[in-house]
Amino acid sequence: MFTDWSEALEAESLPLDPASAQQLAAAVRVTARSSRDKHDMTLLLDVLGLPTDPDTLTALLPLIPETGDKPVTTTAAIDVPVIPLTVSNPVQELLDWAAAHPAAAVRNRATRITADLAELTERRDTEAAQREAEEKVARAKAELERAQEELRTVRANTRTTAAAPTTSRTGSGRSREELTAIRSWARENGHQVAAQGMVPQRIQEAYDTAHQTPTRKDG
Repeated sequence: MFTDWSEALEAESLPLDPASAQQLAAAVRVTARSSRDKHDMTLLLDVLGLPTDPDTLTALLPLIPETGDKPVTTTAAIDVPVIPLTVSNPVQELLDWAAAHPAAAVRNRATRITADLAELTERRDTEAAQREAEEKVARAKAELERAQEELRTVRANTRTTAAAPTTSRTGSGRSREELTAIRSWARENGHQVAAQGMVPQRIQEAYDTAHQTPTRKDG
């Protein structure tokens, strides 16, 4: 309270700064969020001296809690809501400020920037998923090549084992080729042996003795 009438009169004569367009837009949004329906919102806006034109009312309808949806983001009263992005707070705050700007050019630029950021985010995620899929394919190909190499090695070893010559052994532990050589030697040295069957043990021992390497004696 002023105790001096001169000070009171001087205060009444001070000019009041009008609210900016951004402040009016914020007041309009707060009023819409506090309204029960369209009629209630219209009355509140009219009492507060805020715009009540059809375009403004249509843009504010989604902000009414009872009949509209929750607002997507902070926008101007007559502008389209801007989709929020998962970006740093300073960038989002700048976009919110631009979206609520009274100038249409600034709001339009905020909308374009938001759309570009959303497109870049989607492209980044798509390329990351593509790289991950390519890495999985490369690992699968490498594993398949290793498995094929192991299969080729196993097959090569199998063929080598199958192609290795096997020596047929008889009951005496000698091969058929050795018995044939013993029979030939026995006939040449006057021994009688059958053309087939077992060779007598004494003839085998005589053959072995005859084919031993003689030991050289010292003079």
